[in-house]
Amino acid sequence: MTETLCPECGSERTDFTKVCPACGAPPAPEHRQGDSPGGVRGHDLEPYITLRYIAKLFKVLAVLIIVMLAGEVVTGLLIDGTTAVVTLLGEGTRLLVMAGLLWAGGDLALLLIDAGHDIRVARILLGRINAQMHRNEPGSALLPESTPRGTGAGRAGGPPTAR
Repeated sequence: MTETLCPECGSERTDFTKVCPACGAPPAPEHRQGDSPGGVRGHDLEPYITLRYIAKLFKVLAVLIIVMLAGEVVTGLLIDGTTAVVTLLGEGTRLLVMAGLLWAGGDLALLLIDAGHDIRVARILLGRINAQMHRNEPGSALLPESTPRGTGAGRAGGPPTAR
């Protein structure tokens, strides 16, 4: 039986796709009155806010390390001149590797977000397919209705032989 009461005010509401005439509650297109939409809705996906902040933090830190490297090179050349070039090359290499690792960490966090969305979408769609297959509708059975269960191409027909 389909609910006909507004969840906000409790008055009778015949069409959930329109504003409630009693209290002005917004339309609820996801209310289960008919067939549900086949695609994945945006609110089905989790936002992964923390991973996005971590990705941004890693990338900001990588940029800051590059800025600090530029400042270190300028300061080293102004103070020690060309005698600091060997030390600056070693320090610069170390800081560039660190910045690259931080940037890659930010990209990995974004990759985890995409993988999480892909897994969640697959679970949602598999759940919908499973629900559709378990409904008592023609053509929704796993096996065709003309094929009896237990028979197949790999089994030999006839009764088992006695030994």
